[in-house]
Amino acid sequence: MTDKLADLLIRDDEILPLEEYERMYPPRELEKGALVTRLAPSPTGFIHLGNLYSALADERLAHSTGGIFYLRIEDTDEKRKVEGAVESVIRTLRYFGLNFDEGAEIESDLNRYGPYYQRQRASVYHAFARDLLIRDLAYPCFCTEEDLAKTREYQSENKLNTGYYGKFAICRNLSEEEIRKRVEEGKPYVIRLKSQGDAEIRHTFTDRIKGEITVPENDQDVVILKSDGIPTYHFAHAIDDHFMRTSMVIRGEEWLASLPIHIELFAALGFQMPAYGHTCSLLKNDGGTKRKLSKRKDPECSLDYYRKEGYLPTAVMKYLMTVLQSNFEEWERKNPETPYTDFKFSVGKMGKSGALFDLDKLNDVSKDEIAKLSSEDIYDFLNGWVGEFGSETDREHFKDRDYILRIIRLVTGEGSKKRRKDIVTASQGVRLFDYFFDDAFRPEYSYRFCEGTVNAVLDGFAKVYDPEDDNNTWFSKVKEVAAACGFAAENSEYKANPEKYIGNVSDCAEILRIAVAGSPNSPDLCTIMNILGRERSLKRLSDGKLK
Repeated sequence: MTDKLADLLIRDDEILPLEEYERMYPPRELEKGALVTRLAPSPTGFIHLGNLYSALADERLAHSTGGIFYLRIEDTDEKRKVEGAVESVIRTLRYFGLNFDEGAEIESDLNRYGPYYQRQRASVYHAFARDLLIRDLAYPCFCTEEDLAKTREYQSENKLNTGYYGKFAICRNLSEEEIRKRVEEGKPYVIRLKSQGDAEIRHTFTDRIKGEITVPENDQDVVILKSDGIPTYHFAHAIDDHFMRTSMVIRGEEWLASLPIHIELFAALGFQMPAYGHTCSLLKNDGGTKRKLSKRKDPECSLDYYRKEGYLPTAVMKYLMTVLQSNFEEWERKNPETPYTDFKFSVGKMGKSGALFDLDKLNDVSKDEIAKLSSEDIYDFLNGWVGEFGSETDREHFKDRDYILRIIRLVTGEGSKKRRKDIVTASQGVRLFDYFFDDAFRPEYSYRFCEGTVNAVLDGFAKVYDPEDDNNTWFSKVKEVAAACGFAAENSEYKANPEKYIGNVSDCAEILRIAVAGSPNSPDLCTIMNILGRERSLKRLSDGKLK
């Protein structure tokens, strides 16, 4: 195609000579082996677990090699744009501990490879589309949506591959005179790649995660510039990854179908492809069968779920590391106190097939991670969640920091030989504290003994209770009350002669526990009563009596 006709098709006065772009975006000066990775979402405002899963791999690969992790916004589809979406992506990933070195809306001295919004890079794409036109590797297509629909219908009815290729690419061989005539008549057009491939020919491609795979050549004349001059994802990402000097692309395996297109585009543009690694899909067990996590069906697919539930961000990231890296759990067992960021991330250790996302296992990791925190750090974590997602009542409770800290020390067993692991998430943990507040206390008086026995135990202990007692003295008084009410004061006595007693001392303590804490299960009851104080403890012993 002549330069003049190319200029008629690509009308952009800001186009520069191709070599100028190479000077504008030179190779990065990084240590050997340092990787440049990117997260490149659409500005829709929704970022899901799969995005975080890939972003963690990108961030770890970049930062564990001394490289760069950047944010690029693929905003070629204006209809999907949501205001504030980019800031939301940055804020969400930052919440989970992932930080970009450069990119859209990132303040950084490294921002030398922008703009990082594709709509702001139109002239770069136009320059290379023009070059492809001149080299007869692209052409304008004037087919309407109706034309394309008829072609797809014919292909489907005849069980042919759908798409714009071969004899179905009816604009592929238009003469320059015909092209000029249609443009001058004002007919809209797109620019398509003139594929040089043959779908019958297959090649071996090295996927950095899946290993060697076989892919066919591309034979589709895909659109590279839409009718408004904005590039398609395929075209834009090839140019951007080259000029932003991306060296590793981690993306979902759903993109494998597009790999032949991308291989041909890089070849046509004369660019070296970055390394590609396609992650396996996240799966979940559903009634005994495994299926892909669904944005529509599964609430845990949304990252908002983890924030609203109040998962510790580090716990989520450590769990994802166990999914991403086959040797992470072993490393974690040997280095329990070491930050997960010290682990040497390897693309070769990523799974080649579907990865099972197990919420129960995440809960176990979350318990462990929260149990490692100091009481002060747990307070800050819970208080942060309460401030954003808690009720007015919760926020009022958490104003008394010292009182909450006493509860946290009890619930976690701080200072004991083995920390308790009762807190899984902030939403669940905050509810563990409810019985310490009269306005949230909802007891279930599910006693296993008759009214006379229950009331005798509660009245008897109320008479001898003294908040100054230590645990040993407190429990001695429980034994005295137990014996007076027909319980065995020692478990050994009950085991020897169970028919002699109505229960053992543990059963007696359960009655007290239900009255004071509202449940037969709770942490140390003596400490609970000390935190509540004498008046509130005695009131609960009284209120707990059966009427």
